[in-house]
Amino acid sequence: MAGVREVVEVLAKALTDRPDAVRVTESQHQHKTLIELSVAPGDLGKLLGRQGRTAAALRTLAATAGEKEGKDVTLEIREGR
Repeated sequence: MAGVREVVEVLAKALTDRPDAVRVTESQHQHKTLIELSVAPGDLGKLLGRQGRTAAALRTLAATAGEKEGKDVTLEIREGR
């Protein structure tokens, strides 16, 4: 089964114009898993979506995938350089 990081990476690459610029890192902070998603500057709007709906859906999917693994997951979306 694919991990949370892989799920976020596949979805982000499908939503962006520059999938080669997508970077996903996973780190542990106390009892939480932090997934940081960086995309090319021009692709940030595509991941946020109208009124943040796409970003909210990505966060929900990441949290749900994390629950299946017994993790408390937080997704942060950032603009890369």
